[in-house]
Amino acid sequence: MIAEVETHDLLKPLKAFFGFGGFKGTQEAIINNILNKQDTFVIMPTGGGKSLCYQLPAIMSEGTAIIVSPLIALMKNQVDAIRGFSNETGIAHFLNSSLNKSEIATVKKDVLSGKTKLLYVAPETLNKEDNIEFFSEFKISFFAIDEAHCISEWGHDFRPEYRRLRPIIDKLGSVPVMALTATATPKVQQDIQKNLGMLEAKLFKSSFNRDNLYYEVRAKQNVIKEIIKYVKQNNGKSGIIYCLSRKKVEEIAQALQVNGIKASPYHAGLDAKERAKTQDGFLMEDINVIVATIAFGMGIDKPDVRYVIHHDIPKSLEGYYQETGRAGRDGGEGNCLTFYSYDDIMKLEKFMKDKPVNEQEIGKQMLSETASFAETSSCRRKFILHYFGEEFNEVLCNEMCDNCRHPKQRFEAQEDLELAIECVTESKEKHKVKDIINILTGTLTATGKSYKHDALECWGKGIEHDKDDKFWNAVLRQAIVNGFFAKDIENYGLLKLTDKGKEFLKKPYSIKFTRDNDFSNAESDHDEDVAAGKGSGADEALYAMLKDLTKKIAKQNSLPPYVIFQEISLEEMSINYPITMDEMTKITGVGAGKASKYGKPYLELIKKHVDENEIERPSDMVIKSVVNKSGLKVFIIQNIDRKVSLEDMAKNKNLKMNDLLTEIETIVTSGTKVNINYYIDQVIDDDKKDDIYECLREAEADDINAILKELGEDEYSEEEVRLMRIKFISEFGN
Repeated sequence: MIAEVETHDLLKPLKAFFGFGGFKGTQEAIINNILNKQDTFVIMPTGGGKSLCYQLPAIMSEGTAIIVSPLIALMKNQVDAIRGFSNETGIAHFLNSSLNKSEIATVKKDVLSGKTKLLYVAPETLNKEDNIEFFSEFKISFFAIDEAHCISEWGHDFRPEYRRLRPIIDKLGSVPVMALTATATPKVQQDIQKNLGMLEAKLFKSSFNRDNLYYEVRAKQNVIKEIIKYVKQNNGKSGIIYCLSRKKVEEIAQALQVNGIKASPYHAGLDAKERAKTQDGFLMEDINVIVATIAFGMGIDKPDVRYVIHHDIPKSLEGYYQETGRAGRDGGEGNCLTFYSYDDIMKLEKFMKDKPVNEQEIGKQMLSETASFAETSSCRRKFILHYFGEEFNEVLCNEMCDNCRHPKQRFEAQEDLELAIECVTESKEKHKVKDIINILTGTLTATGKSYKHDALECWGKGIEHDKDDKFWNAVLRQAIVNGFFAKDIENYGLLKLTDKGKEFLKKPYSIKFTRDNDFSNAESDHDEDVAAGKGSGADEALYAMLKDLTKKIAKQNSLPPYVIFQEISLEEMSINYPITMDEMTKITGVGAGKASKYGKPYLELIKKHVDENEIERPSDMVIKSVVNKSGLKVFIIQNIDRKVSLEDMAKNKNLKMNDLLTEIETIVTSGTKVNINYYIDQVIDDDKKDDIYECLREAEADDINAILKELGEDEYSEEEVRLMRIKFISEFGN
């Protein structure tokens, strides 16, 4: 066995190649383990830095590391990112079905010459006989199996090809294996280790806490308006908006586009070419916002997504955690905003009615957990981590969830908790939360009748508090999160008393709980500047110029901007003003190779800015009023942009011209600019246009009849005046 690599031996290559000054979490121990030729199992949540765990040891090791990845898009992104750190293009390659014969020949040549340190392959590629023969021709440093949960039928993305990986690895000799996943259930963990033949592998399991993410849930009211307002407040930042239906995806994407936001829809109903174009546009920052179903995200390795919005509550907390985890992967600002209504939970339950009873029960249990997360008024971070089996002190949340930032008043809950524990005990730990609440509030259901709940001593003892369940929901929920009860997952969430609960019943003590948030009909009253993120003190004008330069260089190189420099590096440049190559290499994320490859134009720009000393702050963003986004409004605006005649539009929608003009008037008076000059020029002569314009300028009131009277009703039509008024309001009012 190789002696353990010392810390400083890892820090030097880390800084030289990647430009980082230190490791995150367990990265260093993981890298040591694989360098020592030991099988390594990594469970690390999204954004925890899994990629570096195999990238750095691959760079340091003799031979080529084989990285098995299930997604072609993800391979391309990672290869581009690695090449961005090096002057040697051949340092990383991918081998999959997207390559032609010439490209495959180039890959094989670079690998055999020793240039390539990382070779990304799809599991299907690894299964081909001619490829296995090729892999036997060069030294393999180790295998890294990314998204390893795909090997398990219990994982959320089972891929049968992953089951055949171990026999192939064995054919290629004694090579250490690293398995990496963000899924941490014991069942999936066991399946991965068993199928990859690595039961003796050292396990590295990271905390699921992402301390840079801010969690917030708002009442689902005026959602599209709220989303547009939020996106405009975060102008220029990258964001993802998730919806459960394709129809809603299209509707919100159109609403954002109408309001001048660079947004695109993404769902499985779009053809592959369109989806790929949208994905590339998002990576290249030509598109700021993706509105998507959950089909989007798995193939994206974009570190600077600044917010994730859920228009609809997800079906499970696993889904919520995975989707919100796509925000702030670089450790910077990451805001997670969810709009919630209990009606959505009931809708999702209805969708499950045709499934087998077993699946329905599990689905309902998962929905119940999601609803609990949304409605809780205690620390959201603590709730999520408890769900994934991790204990957390809410003080450490550091006000990075809405409940900790705007805490509710707490009440003394000692007696209520005692009563809840007595009720669970007396009903022999055979019931779910809902049944316990029914017992406490004296509500007799079919289940209650069969178990004779009304004969229990605790029957109805909690009725004084709350007949509508909310009070006891809050008490039981917080009792679970604080470890007094545990849910028996295998038995559909039956409540079981823990040792802590038993001790409390023997020796009760003072404990404070909060009442749940009420999302039944209240308007959201959150601050406009919610989740402002971490302040940096950066020179904003310089930062904007650096971002523009990055986009320009990225386009020249056909690469996403973050491959050139990540936002965290640009932010540090706009604080420290590096003007020499040596200073540039001291910036986080800028190694010597990257500095020499891309640094020169940045240094020139920063030096010029420093010399001129003209620091201009960007003007505050103005949020315009939002037009009603019905399908008709979107249709009209899009067709005006295409210069379609108003007659054709009216005919297409079976409208009278009068009604169409009313719709266009509604659009412009709501603050959206439209240009109908192409149509006006065809139907109104120049003299008339000037006369109507002059009259509109001088009119004291917005009164069509008064203006017509002034102009002369015999010479001018109402339609002409309305058309010119639309032009006038659009040009001068918006």
